[in-house]
Amino acid sequence: VMESLGKEKDLDGKIVNQGIAVYGNKGSTDQHAYVQQLRDGVLNFFVTFIEVAKDRDRAAFEVENGVTSGDYLHGFLRGTRAALYEKERESITVSIAEANAFNIGALIALYERAVGFYGTLVNINAYHQPGVEAGKKAATRLLQLQHDVREKLSGETGKTAEEIARAIDADPEDVFHVLQHFASNDSRVQTAKGDEPSDDKFSLKE
Repeated sequence: VMESLGKEKDLDGKIVNQGIAVYGNKGSTDQHAYVQQLRDGVLNFFVTFIEVAKDRDRAAFEVENGVTSGDYLHGFLRGTRAALYEKERESITVSIAEANAFNIGALIALYERAVGFYGTLVNINAYHQPGVEAGKKAATRLLQLQHDVREKLSGETGKTAEEIARAIDADPEDVFHVLQHFASNDSRVQTAKGDEPSDDKFSLKE
């Protein structure tokens, strides 16, 4: 949802910075992480609960006398929903009979349609993802930088990130982090610590 709706420009080329932040959790694991925020924090959201009626295919086992883990999950669902409702936090509940391939596929299809529909409402192309492409291109450039740094490192001894960066016309911070990555994962890359991180010297032991 976020990568599809996070757009800088609409279909008319206007700057809109459109998007929706989506956060999720399973069961009660994130009660303390953000349910408190949803109940008592800034009211700038809506909640979707996804309820699965059937706990499991096999026989349920009790986690305490007369209570199964499914009973707890059901209680947390209804309890969290009620706690939000008390503070007039809006929510919807989508219920499925069981978590099988068909029902999971139907949920995916539902949200795919919702994303496309929302994109139409706010006049953006939900299926164009320049931000994703930018990340991939940046990752490709970093892989090339790793190659260039390693080549320079193999022919030099005791060089700082700044010195290597100048030699290959690269950003010193990027080069420093590449060198740290090498030093942490390749025993041949040695680091001579300086007074400051920028003074660290890196060398390659053949």
